[in-house]
Amino acid sequence: MKVILFCQNAYAFGIMQTIREELAQSGDQVLWFIMPKLLDVFPFHNDAVTTSIKELIAFNSDAIICPGNEVPYYLRGLKVQIFHGLAGEKKGHFRIRDYFDLYLTQGPYFTEGFNKLKKKHNNISVIETGWPKLDSYQKIKDDTSAYKLEILDRHNDSNIILYAPTFSPSLTSAHVLKKEIETLASHREYVIHIKFHDLMHPELISYYKDLAARYDTIYFIEEKDIVKQLVLADLLISDTSSVIYEFLLLDKPVITLNNISDAIRWENIRNPKDLIPSILKIHTQDNYASERASIIAQYHPYTDGKSSARVVAAIKEYISQHGVPEKRKISWLRRRKINKLFDRKS
Repeated sequence: MKVILFCQNAYAFGIMQTIREELAQSGDQVLWFIMPKLLDVFPFHNDAVTTSIKELIAFNSDAIICPGNEVPYYLRGLKVQIFHGLAGEKKGHFRIRDYFDLYLTQGPYFTEGFNKLKKKHNNISVIETGWPKLDSYQKIKDDTSAYKLEILDRHNDSNIILYAPTFSPSLTSAHVLKKEIETLASHREYVIHIKFHDLMHPELISYYKDLAARYDTIYFIEEKDIVKQLVLADLLISDTSSVIYEFLLLDKPVITLNNISDAIRWENIRNPKDLIPSILKIHTQDNYASERASIIAQYHPYTDGKSSARVVAAIKEYISQHGVPEKRKISWLRRRKINKLFDRKS
């Protein structure tokens, strides 16, 4: 099977790394497509990679796997959406954009949502596989334990807190939690790791980098993949970010500021001044342990680290039953959008 791993943003690398490994083990041929802006950060230096749509057309793929929202309709191959997060409450998550043939969902909550949409769109298929990104959690847990002990011993601290806000200007807490994060650093009980999305506003990135330079217990994390940070941390501070669900699936507590979810199952504060009291309380009073168990059951009940294997198996089974689509039929407006996003001549 010839497969394109289609990446518009750097976060896609972490999501598709385990799929890449699964395809390699089964002897399938893989070609990465990345946007030119990602050339300097592409981590798989020995893999075949291109920024050219023309080369994708010539590759004549059987399947195109995409964690983003768009993929060229005119490329040959089964177009597969695997999603870039677990935040179902975010605008646009449950939306059929007509670019994809197959939606591979993370757990029962997402499967139910897309099966409802399937009733209105009879040209899509929905299969629950689990989310490939979470396979890597199982692989690195043991590798990070010694590193975590070294970090905590270095500072004589007992906990690692991860601050990972969303980049969305209307939802991010990064501008209003500046004082609280600095105050938290002065407590000397915590090591604070700050991990921002690639699209975070540059001024906020500069501010928090400067904060990390002034406090030895604050680390501004530059590496693209957040998985290691989620595994290391004992507590997550965020707002309305999909990493919340990834962290909850590790069965660890979360505190958010002004989260917009309709069903909040973690500590959500409305006033920045409540952040530090909430952190202090959570050590002795974890009120959301049972809620986390419910989230795990609904959002991602798979703990075997084999979601990537299920993804590849689902794609091959679909192709064996339905064949390989030559292209995707979409509206004129969507064709126009794709043609503007991806230059077929390049």
